[in-house]
Amino acid sequence: MTATAFLAVSPATDGSMAPEVAKAVAALEEFPVEYETTPMGTILEADDVAVVFEAAAAAHEAVGGDRVGTFLKVDDKRTSDESAQAKVDAVEDALGRPATSRRKE
Repeated sequence: MTATAFLAVSPATDGSMAPEVAKAVAALEEFPVEYETTPMGTILEADDVAVVFEAAAAAHEAVGGDRVGTFLKVDDKRTSDESAQAKVDAVEDALGRPATSRRKE
């Protein structure tokens, strides 16, 4: 079994969210999850969906402030051990190229 998730923790602030988001990302280190932070959120991957929920809750709680919004989208693959990277690889195989834009310089 593999659980993959998208986590976005957003503190209400007038300034940069980076310091508070960094606290959320740091909280993930306490859990057996693989993660990758992107500009829009963090991808999580764990062997057990319960771990994903625990890690997401810890990330949410790590953020200070009067108001925090958290979005969690979970893909709980109960009959497969396919990794998140395997999903990306499959899309890139279908595209015949990397799944990223080719920006003109």
